[in-house]
Amino acid sequence: MSDIQYVTKETLEQMKSELQRMRTVDRPAASRAIADAREKGDLKENAEYDAAKESQGLLEAKIAALEGSIANIRVIDESSIDISKVSILTKVTLTNMDTKKQVTYKIVSEKEADLKAGKISVTSPIGKGILGKVVGDTAEIQAPAGILKFKIENISA
Repeated sequence: MSDIQYVTKETLEQMKSELQRMRTVDRPAASRAIADAREKGDLKENAEYDAAKESQGLLEAKIAALEGSIANIRVIDESSIDISKVSILTKVTLTNMDTKKQVTYKIVSEKEADLKAGKISVTSPIGKGILGKVVGDTAEIQAPAGILKFKIENISA
């Protein structure tokens, strides 16, 4: 993964602790599972051994992917966010021009996105469509259901 990701310090700390857990807890557990399966006899017909090896391979791939993500992370200081336009870590209040309903989203990285918490990814269709807009602008966003029009009502930190 070569794309730079912008995250908060808290998200970076969560990612580091997850990586630490995978290295210190999950990796030894996978090794023990392989050793236990190896003791059960012939490796050619040992499904438990094959499953343990596959599980270990998947864990190593997850570790490598997380290490790659962490290497490409840039931490954003939330106190220095420019709220004159929509950018990552800004809260944006939008009005759907068709339904006249208002919604407020916080624009975050992919790792932090959680729609139920009102956090949308900067790479989502809405996130991409409103990025760089200022209060009063209207954004036309191509969604699977068709073109959505949103008016930027407010931008805050």
